[in-house]
Amino acid sequence: MRRRSALLGLLAVVLCSPALVACGGGDDPDLVIYNAQHEELIDVVAKKFEKKTGLKVELRNSDDLGLANQLVAEGDSSPDDVFLTENSPAMSLVQSKGLLTKLDQKTLDQIPAQYRPADGTWTGFAARSTVLVYNTAQVNPADLPKSLLDLAKPEWKGKVAFSPTGADFQAIVSAVLHLEGEAKTKEWLAGLKTNGEVYDGNNVVLQSVNKGDVETGIIYHYYWYRDQEESGDNSDSSQLYFFGDRTPEDPGAFISVSGAGVLKASDHQADAQKFVDYLTSAEGQQVIADSYALEYTLNPKVDLGRGVKGLKDLDPPDVDVSDLNGPEVVKLMEEAGFL
Repeated sequence: MRRRSALLGLLAVVLCSPALVACGGGDDPDLVIYNAQHEELIDVVAKKFEKKTGLKVELRNSDDLGLANQLVAEGDSSPDDVFLTENSPAMSLVQSKGLLTKLDQKTLDQIPAQYRPADGTWTGFAARSTVLVYNTAQVNPADLPKSLLDLAKPEWKGKVAFSPTGADFQAIVSAVLHLEGEAKTKEWLAGLKTNGEVYDGNNVVLQSVNKGDVETGIIYHYYWYRDQEESGDNSDSSQLYFFGDRTPEDPGAFISVSGAGVLKASDHQADAQKFVDYLTSAEGQQVIADSYALEYTLNPKVDLGRGVKGLKDLDPPDVDVSDLNGPEVVKLMEEAGFL
């Protein structure tokens, strides 16, 4: 009996793997959400939405391009109602296949136009700024590079860290590709291959810079601010450099947008629209602002605050969020030997 119970327990763990299935009660959900944003963040938003509406939400969590490719493969047979991404290239892939329906205008009007595509098939709901974290004992701020592209120059050999396998860095590469073109992107990636110290995860990049193992690292802003709020153990010997402060609209000032869209294949169109509307409303955005995440809110009625450099104080490049190409970036990074 004990052996049978153990086997059943193991089977339950396998079936409830967070990669694609969220385990809740036995009742069928009112909404299925394919979620590539941070699970902890969206779980909080979903619970608030459930309490407000009485609808039951099931989150199926995985990574950006993994879920995007799954949606493309599933097509009209997908059980998904709402797709959430951490970065926009994955959303652009699903958009390009015609799998999204237009969002309600009321929902679109809650988010500034620069954070959503012109066709209204999805919208941004959170964002993060590219930054360079640097060790304050090793780097004079005056010596920091003017551009993200400068990190590929010989003088930065062995002095820059990054995590190329994650969606974060791939989104940054997609911005360089969009702004600088394929030839310059290939040149930049080749330079980083020569110069860079590769780590697995942005938190590891932050830790390594803070310890002095490497002088600088490419990350998103919230990793540093989050550690500062929690303890500072992995950030007190470092500071953030925002490229836009010295070189406005540099690729290094890129703001990556998390996207939300409703699937055409959804059998619950009204409720799916209601979720995205809540996510982008002042109430939903305040849930994000109050969370652990420290990502930027995009509804102008809600300010993240909490000591984080303001979204309005950044000087990012003009990037059309629907033009960022995930598959092409993966190809270029594979050719460069990063993937």
